[in-house]
Amino acid sequence: MTRYAIGDVQGCYTELRELLAQLKFSSDRDQIWFVGDLVNRGPDSLACLRFVRSLGDAAVSVIGNHDFHLLCVAEGVEPRKKRDTLDEVLAAPDRAELLAWLRTRPLMHVEGDFALVHAGLLPQWTVPQARALASEVESELRGSRYREFLARLYGDEPDRWSEELAGMDRLRVIVNAMTRLRVCDASGAMRLEFKGEPGEATEDGWTPWFDMPARRSIDHAIVCGHWSALGVCTRPDLLSLDSGCVWGRGLTAVRLEDRALFQVDCRGIAGPGG
Repeated sequence: MTRYAIGDVQGCYTELRELLAQLKFSSDRDQIWFVGDLVNRGPDSLACLRFVRSLGDAAVSVIGNHDFHLLCVAEGVEPRKKRDTLDEVLAAPDRAELLAWLRTRPLMHVEGDFALVHAGLLPQWTVPQARALASEVESELRGSRYREFLARLYGDEPDRWSEELAGMDRLRVIVNAMTRLRVCDASGAMRLEFKGEPGEATEDGWTPWFDMPARRSIDHAIVCGHWSALGVCTRPDLLSLDSGCVWGRGLTAVRLEDRALFQVDCRGIAGPGG
């Protein structure tokens, strides 16, 4: 089996199919890892959800911040945003099945030396610890009280990890780190407002999460996306793949076995990442 990881799709279904054609992907022999954010901002969120769901075990997709946003809007606990492109999903006859499938996606996937997560990991977390923390969130999302969990999910506080955290404070930190994190300050607090390029963060004394001192997940290659201003970044401990397809740049895949990169140009729309 050949495994490929693909960056943020965000409803860019045409480009996704073009990239899979370039890979000569076959669901019988290959597997695609999606870094999350299958939906929103692009034109074909419904087609993306239906297609990835149809792949069954040939696809592994973790949950991203835009995927969470879709779930929250669908449950009426968060308002739609001006640039959302989710109406087709919300009006679809198979809406319930698609949303139920999305709720059961993992927050984090670990296999061998690779760990797949949408945004990043806090420096205190080992990969096994992070995987265990992700399971706490997954239990809430898959449980009978998931609407209550989603209704209390949003917020930027607490902004850092502590083993003493409990309840929604604990769950919110886990979700924020794994779906929204880009940089931390010197105290280890998440600076979730930051969306710029790494050099701009340095000017404020902030550090990309993957460069934080003594990061305990450095023994795995973290496969992620979310940070379109960073673009594609590959190194032994990191495969960051959000190349800004929805903003008219590219959709990127990496073959995990040899780290070969593949990319298609995207039509996209104008605007910053998010």
